Amino acid sequence: MPLDMRMRASLKQRLLALILAAIMLVWLGAAAFTYYDAREEFDEVLDAHLAQAAALLLDLAKHEIDELETESTPLLHKYARRVAFQVWEKGDQLRLHSANAPQQPLASNERGFSDNTIDGKRWRVFSTRDETGEYLIHVAERTDVRDELARGIAGNLLRPLWFSLPLLGLLLWIAVARGLRPLVKLTREVEQRDPDNLAPLDAETAPREVVPLIERLNRLFARIAASIQKERRFTADAAHELRTPVAAIKAQAQVARAASGEAERIHALDNAILGCDRAAHLIEQLLTLSRVDTLDGGVVEPCPLRSIAAEAIAALAPAALEKGIRLELTEGNDDAEVRGNPALLRVLLRNLLDNSIKHTAPATSVQVSITREAGGICLSVIDDGPGIPEQDREKVSERFYRPLGTQASGSGLGLSIVKRIAEVHDASLQITPVSEGRGLRVTVKFGH
Repeated sequence: MPLDMRMRASLKQRLLALILAAIMLVWLGAAAFTYYDAREEFDEVLDAHLAQAAALLLDLAKHEIDELETESTPLLHKYARRVAFQVWEKGDQLRLHSANAPQQPLASNERGFSDNTIDGKRWRVFSTRDETGEYLIHVAERTDVRDELARGIAGNLLRPLWFSLPLLGLLLWIAVARGLRPLVKLTREVEQRDPDNLAPLDAETAPREVVPLIERLNRLFARIAASIQKERRFTADAAHELRTPVAAIKAQAQVARAASGEAERIHALDNAILGCDRAAHLIEQLLTLSRVDTLDGGVVEPCPLRSIAAEAIAALAPAALEKGIRLELTEGNDDAEVRGNPALLRVLLRNLLDNSIKHTAPATSVQVSITREAGGICLSVIDDGPGIPEQDREKVSERFYRPLGTQASGSGLGLSIVKRIAEVHDASLQITPVSEGRGLRVTVKFGH
């Protein structure tokens, strides 16, 4: 396993840590709430005990205090040293008190509960008087006793957490491992595949949460398979198309070598040069198509169509004049702009014009028209050529396809390049006759 993969936290560990952290937070929150709620109830119960003890002492003081011979009661329990009481007569005479009670009053003469510190120790005190006001009773409890008991309650609440958390972590580890088993299975299945195995993954037995991942992987495999098949066809077609000009060049070179006369040799060499030009044009078209295939729609530069059309016409004007064809840019829509790649749009127009020049008879014209229509801007190239039969119009934009009976030379890639550039610019390609099956109008429609 690569080092960077080992250093990354696994999904299993992350889930386990998050679940245990959530459980601890919830448990601690519940324990804190329970502790404070129980502490409040606990204090109320102990306060009630103080009040009850004070009531008993008050009843004892009124009826039997004169019969008691000692003013100090013994300590009979380990917690007794933390609970004290005092019985004061007429507010200034300490008649009875516990052995651990101080000589000074535990509280003021006010009735009710109070918190006081005596000799560095905090006491919770309940004070009461009889009806005549003769006897004053203080019953007190050390607050550290309450705190100790509260800590014991908190420990009892948290103790199960410390003991059960490791067991819970083990059970969760097993549960998470079983829950992630489909992902592990999917990982192994993809890892063990041969590079050329692009068959879809089985999603029938996968959990619902994993199905979207498998579906996206299957769509990716399908796109990769289609791309590989497309490239294989492209390579095969390119090899087939290149074989013809290369064979022609070789044949003409052999003719030139075996020629007995100067004129025959020059004619063969001219044909070889023409074959080289055709092969170079084919290679250039192939490279252009390859570059266009790697592009996406991320083009946002404003492109003035009229100036781009003028540049393309100027570039192909010599070839058109040599054949006696007139190139025209119709008037109107000087400000028509689309957002795209100007270099690609020049390639698009050059290919359209080149096709029209090749397939149009001499002494005719080829027009470039830019118009605004409902839904977008249309860039059209119109010629007076023989047109394309209706059954071939859907196929001519395929790579290396040339209709039967085509006399003009070409690679069959021009309209494929045009179609791909149109797709990059989210435009549509339309091929229609001009009139009664004659002429051809190729329109690229750009949306707003």
